[in-house]
Amino acid sequence: MASNRAQGGIQQLLAAEQEAQHIVNAARSAKMARLKQAKEEAEKEIAEYRNQMELEFQRKVAESSGDSGANVKRLEQETDAKIHHLKTEAARISHDVVSMLLKHVTSVKN
Repeated sequence: MASNRAQGGIQQLLAAEQEAQHIVNAARSAKMARLKQAKEEAEKEIAEYRNQMELEFQRKVAESSGDSGANVKRLEQETDAKIHHLKTEAARISHDVVSMLLKHVTSVKN
């Protein structure tokens, strides 16, 4: 009977060891699943943050482009005004300049 009892004790120990191994394997599987889930959640958050930053960047680029467009338009208006001013001044004094040039070219000095 002692050998049966010893045999039963060994069987109990083997069964307990197998059960412990199953528990450890289940815990490892749960840990791996949780790590995978955490990684997926982190990647999702990173993608959302990246999209948010990209939208913010595009908005700032659009704002600054709008400003440069306004600056270009303002500079074009200023340039056109200066060109118009120079043309009117040239037209106003061109007769006097031609007269002065003719006077100097045609006068003879000793």
